[in-house]
Amino acid sequence: MANEFEIESDFTEYQKVFLEENSKLNLISKSDEKFLYEKHIYDSLSIKMTGLLQDGQNLLDIGCGGGFPCVPLAIEYPEVNIIGIDSIRKKINAINNIKYALELKNLSTVCDRVENLKDKKFDIITSRAVADLAKISEYALPLLKADGFFVAYKSRKVVEEIDGAKKILLKYRAKIIDVIKYNLPLEEIYERNLVVIGF
Repeated sequence: MANEFEIESDFTEYQKVFLEENSKLNLISKSDEKFLYEKHIYDSLSIKMTGLLQDGQNLLDIGCGGGFPCVPLAIEYPEVNIIGIDSIRKKINAINNIKYALELKNLSTVCDRVENLKDKKFDIITSRAVADLAKISEYALPLLKADGFFVAYKSRKVVEEIDGAKKILLKYRAKIIDVIKYNLPLEEIYERNLVVIGF
């Protein structure tokens, strides 16, 4: 699959607001600030390569941390209902500040552990830089609709992580639908992978 995808939104204002929040709370490292677009926004939007997101869907971002991928996705997909969940209140507060500054009406947040989220199923679940595939699948798959997809953002160690997740996938009768490899737009080779899981 192609490594390039079209980004429709303007992220200039978001970058300004994000950097203001980052100056108060270390959402990303100071050294990463100059690569905010390349390492974080572009990476968050790589899910566009799956073609899975559609208007009206409900998306859960597990361990949303500094707002990746949930905030860039909320900007790029205004008709997708997005919930970011994280157990760290300071990070949720920062995401809420960004949300209000950018008037993102399709984004909401939950400050809690994901295992405490009950009685709701999602069309799409995402997770980026949270835990290994086995552990995060254990959290995500019970919350996924029967026809939904879990998309995990992973590094170059994806083969080992998939191997380690086999028992969990079997437990939930889930399977790997696709693994999409891509590189971030940096001078050095920075390989990333989207692992798409469904039932």
